[in-house]
Amino acid sequence: MAAAVSWIAVTPVKGLRLQARDEVQVTEDGVPGDRAFFLVDERGAMVSATRIGPLVAVVADHDAQAGTLSLRFPDGAEVAGSVELGEREAVRFGGLNMQASPVRGEFSAALSEHCGNGRLRLFASPPERSGVDRGRIGAVTLLSVASLERLREQAGDAAPVDPRRFRMTFGVEGLEAHEEDTWLDRDVRVGDALLRVTGNVGRCALTTRQPDNGVVDFKTLHHLRAYREDVPTTEPLPFGVHARVLAPGRVRLGDPVGLA
Repeated sequence: MAAAVSWIAVTPVKGLRLQARDEVQVTEDGVPGDRAFFLVDERGAMVSATRIGPLVAVVADHDAQAGTLSLRFPDGAEVAGSVELGEREAVRFGGLNMQASPVRGEFSAALSEHCGNGRLRLFASPPERSGVDRGRIGAVTLLSVASLERLREQAGDAAPVDPRRFRMTFGVEGLEAHEEDTWLDRDVRVGDALLRVTGNVGRCALTTRQPDNGVVDFKTLHHLRAYREDVPTTEPLPFGVHARVLAPGRVRLGDPVGLA
């Protein structure tokens, strides 16, 4: 079986519910609109569903051309409106200090109330820095379906492992388990886009959360540690890889994937 794209997933707001796509355009900054917004806490530090599980229950819809954003909550409530930005402020995004603009309106208050977790504020990712964790060096991510099956075997579960736990841009079917690890520092063609695989994706506690409600329900890190702790890697507990975009292009479900 030839390797091919099996899923495409993005989210307009980092930490909120992932959304499936049939096709996307990939640029040097990743998929336009993916992680276009992010949240910070009362200290001005970026937060996501790793720390605040209920975020994954919220569905965001962003129309960049119209300049609108909507947030749909599990109880059926919706907050929607134009994206109006305030003056840039200093915020921390992981280990990076940067300037970003807060989003005005009711979005922040609605997310804070939903999560019951202090004062959350919604910011727009600045043009010079996308909202993905690794910037351009890891503008998109890839994970093989076979790696998910290997993890299921390790866990001894009957049900498949939900790929949304890992919040990867592209899934790839037709590979061996963890074959994507062998692509490090190599060029890979995904649909019409050319990628350079730049590193492993190390895993955190977010992967233990159920992707629809954020409840911790799977010992992902325990299972990964049991068979992945000592493998060569650029980040601890690797599962999947991240990549730089060398040549932009369109990627569709079913598109071929392979070494260039």
